[in-house]
Amino acid sequence: MSATPLASVLFVCVHNAGRSQMAAGFLSRLAGDRIEVRSAGSIPGEQVNPAAVEAMREVGVDIAGRQPKLLTTEAVQASDYVITMGCGDACPVFPGKKYLDWALEDPAGKGVESVRPIRDEIKDRVEHLIGEIDARQKA
Repeated sequence: MSATPLASVLFVCVHNAGRSQMAAGFLSRLAGDRIEVRSAGSIPGEQVNPAAVEAMREVGVDIAGRQPKLLTTEAVQASDYVITMGCGDACPVFPGKKYLDWALEDPAGKGVESVRPIRDEIKDRVEHLIGEIDARQKA
């Protein structure tokens, strides 16, 4: 296997405390080191959402030790894919990047029961993304 990742993906949401952290956790778990993973927020929260941490723990993905990070133009420039999840106009746009907007419910303030369906939809989208990245490499 090549030491260079197939692609670099940046997940962005407002607080980098729920959706983007869950997506990054799934992509890291499912793609391993084949795809470089980043996440950030336009207004980072204080901590990762505890309900998101618990929902991910239920499916064997540990995001408990992660900290929300501020979105930087450098992170966008260094990424091949930029996946936004409700960050609005705060996300900088650079030519040559693939931008996807995933309309996902915000898990902020919700209990784990309400976060599970969001988690499952994120997993489905991440699996599709991995398939797209793999297909582009073979083309």
